[in-house]
Amino acid sequence: MSKIIFDCAISLDGFFAGDNRSPENPMGGVSPKIHAWMFKQKAFWKHLGMEGGEEDGADSRLIEDVFARTGAYIMGKRMFEEGEVHWPEDLFKADVYVLTHEEREPWVQQGTTTFYFVNDGIHNALEKAKKSAGEKDIRIQGGCDTIRQYLNAGLIDEFFIHITPVFLGSGVRLFDGMDKDKYDMQIAEVIPSNLTTHIRYKLTKK
Repeated sequence: MSKIIFDCAISLDGFFAGDNRSPENPMGGVSPKIHAWMFKQKAFWKHLGMEGGEEDGADSRLIEDVFARTGAYIMGKRMFEEGEVHWPEDLFKADVYVLTHEEREPWVQQGTTTFYFVNDGIHNALEKAKKSAGEKDIRIQGGCDTIRQYLNAGLIDEFFIHITPVFLGSGVRLFDGMDKDKYDMQIAEVIPSNLTTHIRYKLTKK
């Protein structure tokens, strides 16, 4: 059965992104710090169609798994604008629904990625993503505001966070503004690694 998930990295003090985010400074420049574990994995670079990475072990398999299980993505306009100028063609290899007030025709890329621009809210974006995903999962890609909207609407079934042992001190915290009484939560899996700690949570709406 299809699930609604998110999968992201945060710092030890809970930050998803840094300050002063822009297309020229995506994620506030903190990606090399909180995603260091991912950049070392051959699976990450293979997904980009590039050579790279030093490791091909358990962490690589986690990356392969989340790409394999995802049939559609949802993201916010800000994340799209930060990534659009940097992402390689056909990065997502699935339909991507961008939450925005801007009206824009779908952006069909070479390969299997098409970006659709949704103007009528998170629930309608989700219904469209479900149709694209089929039996696969829908991944709420980000940024934080988009993830929190789906969390606070009681729509998330599972999430996987990768806690990097670094303090950022400021930026955008993943769970700020979260409705603390929305879910019963269960730790489903804890996987230690050299550069991060992977924790998978299963959620049940109260």
